[in-house]
Amino acid sequence: MGRRIQFDLERVRPLSVEFYNRDPRRVARDLLGKVLVRELDGEQMAGRIVEVEAYLGTGDAAAHSAAGLTPRNRVLFGPPGRSYVYFIYGNHYCLNVSCLPDGVAGGVLFRALEPLFGLEAMARNRGLSGELTARVQRLLTTGPGRLCDAMKITRTRDNDLDLTTPESGIWIGNDGARRPRVAVTPRIGITKSADQTLRYIVAGNEFVSGPRAGLGN
Repeated sequence: MGRRIQFDLERVRPLSVEFYNRDPRRVARDLLGKVLVRELDGEQMAGRIVEVEAYLGTGDAAAHSAAGLTPRNRVLFGPPGRSYVYFIYGNHYCLNVSCLPDGVAGGVLFRALEPLFGLEAMARNRGLSGELTARVQRLLTTGPGRLCDAMKITRTRDNDLDLTTPESGIWIGNDGARRPRVAVTPRIGITKSADQTLRYIVAGNEFVSGPRAGLGN
């Protein structure tokens, strides 16, 4: 049997633009425990952010902005709080949010959510049928590609949206939940600058992808 989830979506309040107008490392840490909300075709879905990675702009070899401004990565150089969606491995989308002032590149990649609301819709979007067991729930949004599949996030529809307003159909908010215990590890799934400790996770959370161990608070 899966978890019985009681979650009040009405309690979630959007984060401000100022929240994102900071160093991506600070934004990444503070995003843990916040709620990503998706509203599409009359359906609502939401998940608590439990794993993110910071990317530091032109000085970060692993960042999409490392080579400078291009038509593809321009959102990362734009105003803070905008969605940056890219396609990877020919079959997955990944969602990021821009950080720092307009003209300065930086961002945070969303790697995993703890599903809270609209689980049936997420499962359908992921092509998962049957009972929402604990195993199925973990398959919904654990990993950046699964997360985007579950919430039907695509570059065509969702790139360069304002994530500070529900009017965008995808946004991030605070529901007043207690601040989680944070662990920090090297980023995963990359080869360049892979040793940098820029992956932030909710320590011990079962929905984190990959290694769950980290370095203290």
